[in-house]
Amino acid sequence: MRTPPIFLLLVATLSWLATTALCYNSRKIAMGKNFIYRLYLADKKGSPYSITHPEQYLSQRAIRRRQRQAIAIDSTDLPVSPAYVARVKQAGLTVMGTSRWHNTITVSSSKDNIAINLAALPFVKKWFKLYESPDSVKPMMRNEIENHESTTTSQHNVYGSGYRQIQLENGILLHNAGFRGKGMLIAILDAGFNNADKIEALSNVSIKATADFAPLRSANIFAEHAHGTMVLSVMAANNSSIMTGSAPEADYALIRTEDMETETPAEEDSWTMGAEFADSIGADLINSSLGYTHWDGDTMRLHLRDLNGQSYVSQTAAMLASKGIILCNSAGNEGSSSWHKVNIPADATDILTVGAIDTDSLSAPFSSLGPTQDGRIKPDISAMGVNVSVIGSNGVKTTNNGTSFASPIVCGLTACLWQALPTLNARQLMSLIRLSADRAQWPDNVYGYGIPDFWKAYNNATSGFKK
Repeated sequence: MRTPPIFLLLVATLSWLATTALCYNSRKIAMGKNFIYRLYLADKKGSPYSITHPEQYLSQRAIRRRQRQAIAIDSTDLPVSPAYVARVKQAGLTVMGTSRWHNTITVSSSKDNIAINLAALPFVKKWFKLYESPDSVKPMMRNEIENHESTTTSQHNVYGSGYRQIQLENGILLHNAGFRGKGMLIAILDAGFNNADKIEALSNVSIKATADFAPLRSANIFAEHAHGTMVLSVMAANNSSIMTGSAPEADYALIRTEDMETETPAEEDSWTMGAEFADSIGADLINSSLGYTHWDGDTMRLHLRDLNGQSYVSQTAAMLASKGIILCNSAGNEGSSSWHKVNIPADATDILTVGAIDTDSLSAPFSSLGPTQDGRIKPDISAMGVNVSVIGSNGVKTTNNGTSFASPIVCGLTACLWQALPTLNARQLMSLIRLSADRAQWPDNVYGYGIPDFWKAYNNATSGFKK
């Protein structure tokens, strides 16, 4: 796999992002004392963009995805007013990123004097402190690049030890019918993809874009953290002597949104920036094996009452289907903890929240539970999350546990199903998957609708399924 060339991301050039490899690095805050705020804007006045010319801020692939699903471009798609961004910078704040959908700007400052900085900016309705750093933040040490190829051979044709995790969802038949994700673009929001550009077992993975929105990082996303590498391998591995993933012929966008040093509401903004970037380049699906149940410190705690789908990040997640994107999000691993329940954004509406089961189809004790605070069933569906075959950052195939690895199994197979059924919209496809599951007639808050049967879903659709 060749690392994508680096381009400067310009709004005016988004039309070619769907076919050109891209690397985008968001501006990072400096080390030392820092405060991060979210600014809510009153409107989008002074913007040069319009609904009638979406090619200025959305790729052609993103526009085609919406056209295919009869989704209109609306005011939420318009970028934040560049005039407002410029004035915020002039006020002495560092702009870390923006959200089109929420009409917000995320900024940082070395001083906690936000009211003074914004005094002359009437277009800022309100602000919210997301993060306050200690006096210094140590940069994370980069991992040494390793490349030790696994010598394990396949046990079940081309799937190796990953056979059971795909067979359990009846994805083998979908693959055998020729639906292996070709033409689908899957974005992965994660903490890093250590060595994913070096591992021989992933050398034929098609990576179309990379981006970094994690607020405290500045290193190469391939140099830190193995979590995203393992998640990628569950879907993208396509090596007949080692492992085949759930969508081996799909294209991928690797997007870092997570900081491992901290856990603060700033990551809601990073996640949102990553999701909106995925939308802009035309991603069909997003896998997020990320979620939040607590924040650092006592002043910004999350509570169970917050699991109502209304948090900033959960609102972002819920908007994805309205843009024509399916989000698969891990339910979380809090089933045996005092928290017990799903995370945010796993509580969002219009997504596929994925819980974990073992090889015997029994719920994993760690898998987070529902319902949401407003009474909705969660998780939506379940997939294997115990002893899941993954490829680590050292290039060796191993196994790992967690809903983090159940979610990409589902996401990859969902991409394959959408390849087979391109006329369905995001909500129709998610409904089809839920109704194919083994507990669809009696869903609960442990398994959700149960284990989906992707071959059954395909046959139901081709037999006239309608939602």
